[in-house]
Amino acid sequence: MTDLWVSLAVLGAAVLLSEATRRAAARLSPGACWIYLLEAASTFQLCCCTHELKLLGETARLELPVSLTLTYTMTVIHLLTFRGATCNPSGALESVCRGASSGRAAAVLIACQFGAAAAAQVFAASVWSLGLSDIHVRHQRFGFRCFDPLGGTVLEAAAAELVCAFIVQAAAMHVHKVEERLRHHCIAAVITGLVYTGGSISGAVFNPVLAFSTQFPCSGHTYLEYCFVYWLGPILGVASCILLFEKVIPFLSGKSTVGLDVPAAQKQKTQ
Repeated sequence: MTDLWVSLAVLGAAVLLSEATRRAAARLSPGACWIYLLEAASTFQLCCCTHELKLLGETARLELPVSLTLTYTMTVIHLLTFRGATCNPSGALESVCRGASSGRAAAVLIACQFGAAAAAQVFAASVWSLGLSDIHVRHQRFGFRCFDPLGGTVLEAAAAELVCAFIVQAAAMHVHKVEERLRHHCIAAVITGLVYTGGSISGAVFNPVLAFSTQFPCSGHTYLEYCFVYWLGPILGVASCILLFEKVIPFLSGKSTVGLDVPAAQKQKTQ
């Protein structure tokens, strides 16, 4: 139980540190710089908390209801504090494809995310080196090593990441149909369910930058295999979801606006 309370304190410290950074950035760096700092601080929070939750889940052997409750609660906290930050390269690439941002801006954003993910690795190792709990001491004894995160073949893990990313993207695209005060909880419930069902196959990360921070340092597979699983899988999942719901289904239902100019499309909507 002491290990759990220590880990909860670490989670709280990571959230408070990131929140302080976001608030300071909002005051000192208005404009475009604010977006990059927001992504960096939020990605740092996500990766730090996931490092601690992963260690807690792998070594403390918590009961399943406790593990799922922690996952759900932390996901809700992330959604409430991120202030629109995606903390995911797929979101930056999506904005480029939609014409909402330039390729250069997306590249800087993704660089900030990966920089924050690397900083989270350093932060986690620094906290663990303090030996605040038994699981931290044991982890330090093994040199902070993590082992093969894949519970299936590389192809099975990549398929799991693709499906998880597809489902999360679909939920994000349709959550506006739910009452506003319940939206964060709906997304958190979806993510918690995916972690439960897909965790044994790939870890259910479905986020390239989060995987870079938490899964890539692990032994068991090559760097290219991890890229295939944790980068290509989620990106294809997000892309296929957008293609299905915004192109294929509207086309099959006869509501596609492809090839129409904006005024014409808007006129059809008002008729």
